[in-house]
Amino acid sequence: AKTEKGLDGVQAAIKVLKDYYSNGESDGAANGIISILEDIESKMTAYLADLTSDEETAVAEYVSMSKENGVDMATKEKDVDFDTKETKTLGKSISELSSDEASTQEELDAVTAYREKIKQQCIAKPESFEERKKRREAELAGLKEALEILDSEPSLIQRRVAHRKLRGVEQNAIVAASA
Repeated sequence: AKTEKGLDGVQAAIKVLKDYYSNGESDGAANGIISILEDIESKMTAYLADLTSDEETAVAEYVSMSKENGVDMATKEKDVDFDTKETKTLGKSISELSSDEASTQEELDAVTAYREKIKQQCIAKPESFEERKKRREAELAGLKEALEILDSEPSLIQRRVAHRKLRGVEQNAIVAASA
């Protein structure tokens, strides 16, 4: 805006000077000043053209960058939405898998404990020498006591003999005797 005002001022000055010196009273100094002002005018016009071009380029770049940023922003928002949904899905999966892991661990612990219990019952443990010796001594003591009891009293002697007969045998004997 300032450059345009300055250019307008230079153009007005050139016009005023040309109008003033157009009466024929122009000297070399006036022509020098007018040529300097015309030179300034051409440089200012070129500078203004460069400024306008640079500004139009900057505006085009801004518009282009704004569009790219809009596309990037929309893409990133979609990515965030997708990642949020995926995070929720993964969170649910993690909680399900964690509960599955906990229940599976409980089952494993129960099976391991049962296995140890069965293992203790099933695997034969060798007796120590002292245990075998005590057991044998207890057996021998029991056998000696039983032998003493048998020797001291006649407990297994049969005193009365009962002959039992079958039902049919007794009736056959009666029938045979009466005939």
